[in-house]
Amino acid sequence: MTEAAADVVPELSGELRNLSTAARLDGALESTVIPALASAWALVRRHGLPMSDVLDATRRDVDATIAFARRLNAKMAGPRMSATVLTGLPLLCLLLGQAIGADPLTVLTRTLLGQALLITGAAFLWAGTAWSRALTTRTAPR
Repeated sequence: MTEAAADVVPELSGELRNLSTAARLDGALESTVIPALASAWALVRRHGLPMSDVLDATRRDVDATIAFARRLNAKMAGPRMSATVLTGLPLLCLLLGQAIGADPLTVLTRTLLGQALLITGAAFLWAGTAWSRALTTRTAPR
């Protein structure tokens, strides 16, 4: 069975053949590439369960995990875009200030108070970006 799957999926052929050999020789069924299949196979061997039922349950579990990841990614698109817009607003404000002749770059680079505000603003911008990234890229527990 595994040899046929190895021929169909060339990217995983080496890993599938290793699992097949380990199962045939009663070795440890471990895989970093396809851990769900290795776990299912070990469960079948340990408890004598039907392989088709365990593989079907494993497939349903993997499908549910993929669907959850897609929904999570779609739901986080809005917050990620909001964070991107909020990160770009200070630059937009500087450009608008320059465009209307307020010359904020001169104030921020040539005065002591402006330099202090520039450093503080840059630190807040970095912290906000890091915080937004931490909130929007968290992964769900496996």
